[in-house]
Amino acid sequence: MSVLEKIAYLQNRRDEVPNQELAKELVHERNAEGIKEIAGNLFNKNENIQSDCIKVLYEAGYMEPEMIADYAGDFLRLLRSRNNRLVWGAMLALSAIAEIRADEIYEDLDVILKILKDGSVIAVDNAVKVLAAIAAQKDEYNKIIFPDLLEHLSKCRPKEVGQHAESTFPAVNDENRDEFIKVLEKREDSLTSAQLARIKKLYKKLGVKQ
Repeated sequence: MSVLEKIAYLQNRRDEVPNQELAKELVHERNAEGIKEIAGNLFNKNENIQSDCIKVLYEAGYMEPEMIADYAGDFLRLLRSRNNRLVWGAMLALSAIAEIRADEIYEDLDVILKILKDGSVIAVDNAVKVLAAIAAQKDEYNKIIFPDLLEHLSKCRPKEVGQHAESTFPAVNDENRDEFIKVLEKREDSLTSAQLARIKKLYKKLGVKQ
């Protein structure tokens, strides 16, 4: 049985368990050829196969980013897909490898910023993670990206502020910390007590006196 035959769709399954199990198997066995076969079907004519393959890859990426890093270009290409499932799946994969492929991903910054502004909820959630990870790698990237992250934090829905602030946090440094804090303080009145508690944990990490 080929690796591809183990994906959910080709097993006549409608759940994600076969894809998750395949990802674990590929990582456990360090099966680079298997990963290559799955990646080779990201642009299969069958969208069900495409969806299962991106699921396998981002699940594998969570466990071992290096194993999917060589396919960063394919994930970036999928960000332009009309299939939202593939867009957010690709963004999940990119979030797993952003730290180790920052330079390559940065070249498609405009596409990621567009998704940050117009994408689906899950695509936006992971766009924040990708952008923050890239911004954390180089000062020049941070200066370009961080203002967009701050703008997003100033406008996103109140229930997203805590999560997205946490996702942005890796890109916070001595130069931008005050701006970060200022944006969050302006959002405080719109937050529930639980949401505010998440923000205050970040304040504590930054040494802000409560």
